[in-house]
Amino acid sequence: MLELNVILRYAPLILSGFSNTLIMTVSGVMLGLALGAASAFAEILGPRPLQVVTSTVTHILRGIPLLVLLLLVFYGLPLLGLQLPPLPTAVLAIGVRSGAYQSQILRSAIEAVGSAQLEAAYASGMDKLTAFRSVVLPQALRLSLPGLVNEFTIVLKDTSMAYVIGVTEMFTQAIHVAQVTLDYLAPLTLTALVYLLTCLTVSIVANRLYRRLSIPGLGTGVT
Repeated sequence: MLELNVILRYAPLILSGFSNTLIMTVSGVMLGLALGAASAFAEILGPRPLQVVTSTVTHILRGIPLLVLLLLVFYGLPLLGLQLPPLPTAVLAIGVRSGAYQSQILRSAIEAVGSAQLEAAYASGMDKLTAFRSVVLPQALRLSLPGLVNEFTIVLKDTSMAYVIGVTEMFTQAIHVAQVTLDYLAPLTLTALVYLLTCLTVSIVANRLYRRLSIPGLGTGVT
């Protein structure tokens, strides 16, 4: 049976970890967006060797479970002489993995923009990088908004895995409460509701933004 008194008593403690959850989500997605845009540019407009390397790296990263990647980064960086606290380590691992997925989202959107846009940019005197940054990427971001929002919600939920390297986020706090009270249902129910409400809020806001920025005839919205 769900114990409401446990939820009411320990809600502030559980929610105290939500700040770290948001930091990892927003920072990880932003880092992933930067890496994904660079990767998409390399895969589409880069020289053939760079395309092969970029495609191989993104495939490898998408094939590694986040839990494993978190541990690899946490224990691997010190061997390279770089010691990071758990939170920045989690942001780095989450961002790198998210970048591998966002690169494919952006790649599809860039290809949907069409080569005519690039040809027009080249004809006006732009080089590849300028054309990509000024002409292609802004349109691709609008087209890829549904996919990027979906990636945001995935990253939000995946931050719960950061407990494995010692990050005190919302899920970790819920487990601590459960271990003290011997009641796992109440704290985890509260945690699930917070994840759900956050995802719903982001989806609603993104849907409105997408309708305002949508390109007529392309896309249907965020689901």
